[in-house]
Amino acid sequence: MCFFVLIVILSLINNETILENNPEFTFSKLRFDPRFVKQLPADPIKDNHRRQVASACFSYVNPTPVSSPQLIAYSKELAEQLELSASDCQSDLFTQIFAGNQLLSDMTPYAQCYGGHQFGHWAGQLGDGRAINLGEVTNSAGEHHILQLKGAGATPYSRTADGLAVLRSSVREFICSEAMYHLGVPTTRALSLVTTGEEVVRDMFYDGNPKPEPGAIVCRVSPSFLRFGSYEIFAAQDDTETLKKLVDYTIETDFSHLGKPSRDIYLQWFDEVCQRTVEMIVHWMRVGFVHGVMNTDNMSVLGLTIDYGPYGWLDNYDPNWTPNTTDATNRRYRYGQQAQIAQWNLVQLANAIYPLIEDAESLGQSINDYAHEYASQLEAMRAAKLGLKAYQVDDANLVSELHKVLQLVETDMTLFYRGLADLSTETQYQTDEQLLSAISDAYYVEDQLTLDNKAAICQWLRQYQQRIRQDGTYDIERKVAMNKVNPKYVFRNYLAQIATDKAEQGDFSLVNELLEVFRYPYDEQPDKAQYAVKRPDWARERAGCSMLSCSS
Repeated sequence: MCFFVLIVILSLINNETILENNPEFTFSKLRFDPRFVKQLPADPIKDNHRRQVASACFSYVNPTPVSSPQLIAYSKELAEQLELSASDCQSDLFTQIFAGNQLLSDMTPYAQCYGGHQFGHWAGQLGDGRAINLGEVTNSAGEHHILQLKGAGATPYSRTADGLAVLRSSVREFICSEAMYHLGVPTTRALSLVTTGEEVVRDMFYDGNPKPEPGAIVCRVSPSFLRFGSYEIFAAQDDTETLKKLVDYTIETDFSHLGKPSRDIYLQWFDEVCQRTVEMIVHWMRVGFVHGVMNTDNMSVLGLTIDYGPYGWLDNYDPNWTPNTTDATNRRYRYGQQAQIAQWNLVQLANAIYPLIEDAESLGQSINDYAHEYASQLEAMRAAKLGLKAYQVDDANLVSELHKVLQLVETDMTLFYRGLADLSTETQYQTDEQLLSAISDAYYVEDQLTLDNKAAICQWLRQYQQRIRQDGTYDIERKVAMNKVNPKYVFRNYLAQIATDKAEQGDFSLVNELLEVFRYPYDEQPDKAQYAVKRPDWARERAGCSMLSCSS
């Protein structure tokens, strides 16, 4: 009897050991559906070397293992959506998987092939040069999510680069992805941030001053990582067959509500891509986000914000501002031109899929509809930011004058709109100083508030008060509505820099604290008010705060 019990105990111990060492058990909730690699043509060459790839949507490639991975942070909400528990995410196995050191048996790692127009010029083949897709998972709700490691090593599309990522860019991407999600902006997500324990050499501003920096990997998550450039590459190669396969796959997987792929469905699909792009750009404009590098390879067909590189957040309102040093001369991707660039990019996508449709007029109509829909949604967004019940024709003057006022004095856009919600429209006969008190925190340079500038600002504020009275909206009601669309907390560039500085010293507390703050960007959070103040003077010209590159 004792002998039998001992056998049973040993058996249980052995089973536990097997289960602990078996990724399939711990992460059995991650159900993989490799439909992308099953349904689309693969690069026949398995060797991982830089090359031009033809007639293939992807190349099989494994992540490069790293020496000492450490989990820095993970997204609670996204983990729950993937049906991973807190203990799962805090396990060593989780760290090893999302550092690229361990693959589950159902994973089929690959890098996508795509091309793109960069700064208005065709750049040829680009592809996932430092991103490796681990696979596509489904949850119990039937939702599909691709798990992608950014910074996990070289791929056939890395060209002359090493395929790695540094901590500063990874901190920026990880926090911003989740911050944008909680702001209500369509975006790809970020599950985890892992340091590699290795150094990566980077020349941040391409000025001949390379230096070693801590390496890191972000796990990005999205229903799809297909970009405009994913279709452009096959049009450029005159490969209509592969182009059709990819468009059909896109419709069948992420646009199945449109119906079975056909010429008419292709047009409906393109029209929906245009509409989704409108919604994304309007949200960018609402919160003051500047992407910085709106190349066609950085435009998602799902209308999601993708590829957080040299992005930035408006501090002082300036429609001509761009955070990208590469764009400093022409300012192609400046804040005020993002809608026009998105439309230009849609034209390139239309050109790419034209061989499947051969109807320039209908494609052109979708492009025109984009412009009309953007104008309409922009008006509605501006009305919401101002607390108006609806946008009226006469409001064009109110908005136009507001943009002039915002540029008279260096004015923080986020703080201005947030403060405007506190302006009383029910109190009669307010002095200029009383009017200005609601928005005084938004001004950077006190000396710029000359008597003339104050008079102009107050003139607009009184015009605004009259417009609100016309609506008959109570101040308390207006404030609630405005604070739902005007965030108190945005991921300002200087906050990203402080978090990075601390992280590079091994202190990751601010990364996690900011992640928590940005879960509730519209709430007051009195104990976190220090993260809702305007840019400090030291950050005005500091690299990483006002000047960024694609290596940032």
